[in-house]
Amino acid sequence: MINIDKKIIVGLEIHVQLATKTKMFCGCELVFAAEPNSKVCPVCLGLPGALPVMNRQAVESAILVGTALGCKVAEFTKWDRKSYYYPDLPKNYQISQYDLPIGSNGYIEIPVGGGAAKKIRIRRVHLEEDAGKNIHAGSASQVDLNRAGTPLLEIVTEPDMNSPEEVKSLAVELQRIVRFLGVSEADMQKGHMRFEPNVNLHIVRDGVEYKTAISEVKNLNSFKALEKSVAYEAYRQFDNFINTGEVMQSGNKKTFGWDDVKEVTVLQREKEEAHDYRYFPDPDLVPVVVNEKWLNEINSRLCELPLNMQARFISQYGLSEYDASVLTADRVTAEFFDKAVKAGGDAKRICNLITQSGLKMANEKGCNVAELGVEPERLAELVKMTEAGQISATAAVTIFAEMTSSKEQPGQIAERMNLIQKSDAGELEKIVDEVIAANAQAFADATSDGKKTKKAIGFLMGQVMQKTKGTANPQVVSKILESKLKQ
Repeated sequence: MINIDKKIIVGLEIHVQLATKTKMFCGCELVFAAEPNSKVCPVCLGLPGALPVMNRQAVESAILVGTALGCKVAEFTKWDRKSYYYPDLPKNYQISQYDLPIGSNGYIEIPVGGGAAKKIRIRRVHLEEDAGKNIHAGSASQVDLNRAGTPLLEIVTEPDMNSPEEVKSLAVELQRIVRFLGVSEADMQKGHMRFEPNVNLHIVRDGVEYKTAISEVKNLNSFKALEKSVAYEAYRQFDNFINTGEVMQSGNKKTFGWDDVKEVTVLQREKEEAHDYRYFPDPDLVPVVVNEKWLNEINSRLCELPLNMQARFISQYGLSEYDASVLTADRVTAEFFDKAVKAGGDAKRICNLITQSGLKMANEKGCNVAELGVEPERLAELVKMTEAGQISATAAVTIFAEMTSSKEQPGQIAERMNLIQKSDAGELEKIVDEVIAANAQAFADATSDGKKTKKAIGFLMGQVMQKTKGTANPQVVSKILESKLKQ
């Protein structure tokens, strides 16, 4: 009997478009979906005599990400020309960084379930410019060079991931990090993030280890495509090994595309090696020297990273892993929640208001939670009223919505909208007596200790809430009703 064991090995290359106003080496404006070839100039068109000028903000953003990922930031780095011919590359070379990346030897931690984290090593972080875009229509092809020269941050991991789920987890976490740092919008529908996994298998058959040839899947622009393509490549490579015995030594690295419809990878070409690109230093650009003063100024912009904040929300505020992950999906929401809790509100109640109401209202208005017009301190006051039993949880949602268009305090809104909860036991007892008198059969069912008991009690509670227009404190009503039933 043949004994076979296999392990998937994945490294990831991630391209992140930086949120600069202009391109990497010229002053052309970066605008999504602008009229084709309307945001170009002699530099990004590669016209003779045009000289590039480095975008300082892009360099600082790259250094910030490198520091956040624990990389060693290079004190000296340079620009290199990566030569290849393609219609959307007007210069016939791409300005990139080859042997001296801006950051190296870092790591990123990813959640792997149950509160655990796995450390994935970062090989390098470097800057480069994007190419343009080929547009195919029928038998004709056109080129839009608006993207040519867009600043891209390329992040390359070591092959430390061992499942499609881990690869997706890293991509999601990296998206959160660049958004937290404010260096990219990371909107994949706009092409701000693209993923290229490098996949192969280590297969042990009857005690002998074999390694399949590495496949690189190009230009994936969704978490779903990333996860599915890695899973399919693992399946395809294992099937190929079983049928042909092909291993790494007998096959070069290959690049594949992803067919979203058929959900399969499609062979594109044999992968080029570094020497095929004929790298050499760009003579038109000066090297970048990062001194201690500049590095410290950039690093002063670092914030608490999302995974650390998520862990703190769980340990400090007692939130569930799910709630903490929702709140830390973006920095603005996370910091808004944190400020509201520090202003004295109960963490779980504030979390519920934000995740169940605030995010929905923000989405409808096309803004974030902090832009709804409700300060964290006012939200904390609203929650305190709920905790004190002054208003119900349902009323709190109504008041929260009203607060987005009013500068009144939550107490004032509650008074104006007649949402203050009745907790006077004497007053509520009279109402309970009236409800019991008007619903003798329901009261009898409630005291019968039979199948109808629970339903009858719920009905009586509902009648009291209806009679008080929802302003009765349900805890007080429940105690009164319980006492009546025992009598």
